[in-house]
Amino acid sequence: MSTVEGHKGKLIFGKLGGVDIMAMQGRFHFYEGYSMKDVTFPVRVMYELGITTLYVSNAAGGMNPQFKIGDLMIITDHINLFPEHPLRGKNFPTGPRFPDMHETYDHNLIAEADSIAKDLDIPVQHGVYVGVQGPTFETPAEYKMYRIFGGDAVGMSTVPEVIVAHHCGIKTFGISVITDLGGFDVPVEVSHEEVQEAANMAQPKMTAIMREMIIRAERIQAHNQDKFNTDHPTEGWK
Repeated sequence: MSTVEGHKGKLIFGKLGGVDIMAMQGRFHFYEGYSMKDVTFPVRVMYELGITTLYVSNAAGGMNPQFKIGDLMIITDHINLFPEHPLRGKNFPTGPRFPDMHETYDHNLIAEADSIAKDLDIPVQHGVYVGVQGPTFETPAEYKMYRIFGGDAVGMSTVPEVIVAHHCGIKTFGISVITDLGGFDVPVEVSHEEVQEAANMAQPKMTAIMREMIIRAERIQAHNQDKFNTDHPTEGWK
């Protein structure tokens, strides 16, 4: 059970647009004292249940000067600064010992999200997410350092789960809600309550994009299946 306010720690099963889905209402965080195996265990469960696509979201601090609070940032890549790697230890047979991470976030899903955001008239940013342990929010100097590293936003989750999903062959799409800003000339204090408030305000836009992505994915899958059945008729087969 997650100990963080706003994370109910529930698994929800249902259908969305005819698609069977499994949703996590909250997640485990490394800073809560959970091991990396605990943090990423839900992804292992998803894999065993046949999940093929993972949609992840988070609240993040923005250090890109083009960002503002409430922006949605589609994650194009990440920088892993967690002190322990989620694949450390005996290798799981779901993937190779040394997995390639060149396209951790599926480019087709990113393109689909961009198209949907345009259709829904929802502005989105693109950027690199920096994953850190927490639980402290970043100092101004840390924000500047992460920006120099090539990061656009920073948060305390997501990266471990995404790495394990990628290792399992699960396609991944990630999106961040920019809930606070840092690394600029004027220091900005931040609290967990302010982060929650900003996340709640942006949630409807993020939900609209992800919902449409899932529905369109089902349509594409159904179309491909119909085409396969047409190209490979079974009438007369024994």
